[in-house]
Amino acid sequence: MAPNSVCSKYNSVIKMSSQPRKQRLFYYTAPLHIRKKMMGAHLADDLIIKYKRRTMPVVKGDTVKVVRGQFKGQTGKVRKVMLRKQRVEIEGITIKKADGKSVPYFIHPSNIIITKLNLTDPWRRRKIEERLSEEAKKELEKEAEEQIEEMKKEAEKEREEAEKEEAEETEEVEEEPEKEEETEEEKVEEQEEEKEEVESAVEEVESVEGEEVKEESEEEAEEEVKEKKENEK
Repeated sequence: MAPNSVCSKYNSVIKMSSQPRKQRLFYYTAPLHIRKKMMGAHLADDLIIKYKRRTMPVVKGDTVKVVRGQFKGQTGKVRKVMLRKQRVEIEGITIKKADGKSVPYFIHPSNIIITKLNLTDPWRRRKIEERLSEEAKKELEKEAEEQIEEMKKEAEKEREEAEKEEAEETEEVEEEPEKEEETEEEKVEEQEEEKEEVESAVEEVESVEGEEVKEESEEEAEEEVKEKKENEK
């Protein structure tokens, strides 16, 4: 089926059918280019006046505010956009599992408003600039340059942190063989100490046995002397 026929098929379903079963069918089987439009969220009031738009598709990097649900009032950057699930992942919004681990909680775009747009994408800037004046376009370009610089700085920080982690891991790997050598030397010293203790114990036993033998020989000599004297008598 050609792309135009696909678009006309889904557009006719969503516009002409009011049956819930067909609406659900459209929602769960829509192609990605139509799901992208479903990911639209309202802009904040100041952004509506600034950009002359009411809604924009949510993208990674947008700053949003939750306006409905258990996380109402929280703000954060969008970390991930899932077209197939029609959900977004926002920084700082997590729930705890039964085992105590915290996992991200995904929110539908209808429950959020965009408070700051990510303008690093040139295609997105071009679409926004269609309704703006020349002065507003210049301001938009300046804001986009600032965001791009911030993004570069963040990327540099992440790269430095990754390098530090790698350096720490290499140091730990280098320290492990040294520790193994130390443990081997300690084992050898312990074995030598044990041998010395055994030898000293053996010497003590031999000395004690020698003294006992001497005492026994002296007693036997005294008895022999006594027997001789009695015989002479």
